[in-house]
Amino acid sequence: MAELVCRNIATIYNDFSGKFGIPRQSGLADVESVIVFEPEFRCADALRGLEDYSHLWLLWQFSENGKTTAQANGGWNPTVRPPKLGGNTRMGVFATRSPFRPNPIGLSSVELVRVEWDTPRGAVIVVRGADLMNGTPIFDIKPYLPYTDAHPDARHGFALTETPLTVDCPESLLGKLPAEKRSGLLSALAQDPRPAYQNDPARVYCMPFGGFTVSFTVSDGILTVCSITPG
Repeated sequence: MAELVCRNIATIYNDFSGKFGIPRQSGLADVESVIVFEPEFRCADALRGLEDYSHLWLLWQFSENGKTTAQANGGWNPTVRPPKLGGNTRMGVFATRSPFRPNPIGLSSVELVRVEWDTPRGAVIVVRGADLMNGTPIFDIKPYLPYTDAHPDARHGFALTETPLTVDCPESLLGKLPAEKRSGLLSALAQDPRPAYQNDPARVYCMPFGGFTVSFTVSDGILTVCSITPG
């Protein structure tokens, strides 16, 4: 069988400028992203009817994850260590959403905010809730259909729902961010950016977000922002 070659149809742009701090799943952080199509696919007709939907599926590439030893040697790893389980327990790769897969393809459900039809880069799509890093290549976009895609009674395996952290960010620090970035940062921090196996209340973490570096500590379910600086 001939090998399938996927072309990047678009690129997503947002405030997640580094891997640390990106929500572990889609729909958790109130951050808007803009999907810009490659010149070959900048055809408004391709988006005809899209605004009739409230949510979309994005198929995309894990473009920034480093290869495992097996992948570097042309193979693949049948098991991975999910951070959710502390980074020590191995699970089957197909029982996880790990980026280290035979094919580095991600799948995310996002909210469609609007289509901007007339921009210098052609028609672009604005979405909310993406768990993709800034600059991630998009392979395909499909409408989300609630009557077939939603399964409220589905089992979630070991991926239990987490309780969001309480975020303590002084107004004097939050005010350093542009107003349109503030709610997005707070919702991303509430999802606890730390690896599940790190729980040192004295440790200061640094997270890049929208051209700023945000430092914080976490103790007893409270995330305290220490500083917000440009860069």
